[in-house]
Amino acid sequence: MRATDGPGVRVTAALVIPAAELSWRFSRSSGPGGQGVNTADSRVELMWDAGASAVLSRAQRERLVDRLGPRLIDGVLTIAASEHRAQLRNRDAARERLAAIVAEAVRPPAPPRRATRPTRGSKERRLQAKQRRTDVKRLRRRPTD
Repeated sequence: MRATDGPGVRVTAALVIPAAELSWRFSRSSGPGGQGVNTADSRVELMWDAGASAVLSRAQRERLVDRLGPRLIDGVLTIAASEHRAQLRNRDAARERLAAIVAEAVRPPAPPRRATRPTRGSKERRLQAKQRRTDVKRLRRRPTD
């Protein structure tokens, strides 16, 4: 089933996955549900072809494929949601999960940490703390005569 209703999934302020790129599949869910559990298709699978998406830049696509490699099957990311009894709530959960996963995957890497030496003050504080600890332990010993 193709979903063309709605604006799509907002991943970041600049990245929105259009609804035309999303595919939905519904099935019966296991778990609680009362009498409707055998009749309602409340389990949701949301599929998005990340490899063929038009909204990703080349760098974002490379980052996404690199970070989500094991989760992608032929470039398609599949999210399953069946934790709620209602299909609409499972749809919302799948959209939120897709947005969180894609946002984490396309985020640029953090700048590398520049190694620095400890300051003189931090060295002195560390040595003073060690000396205080030594004094505490010395007071716990038996007195030597």
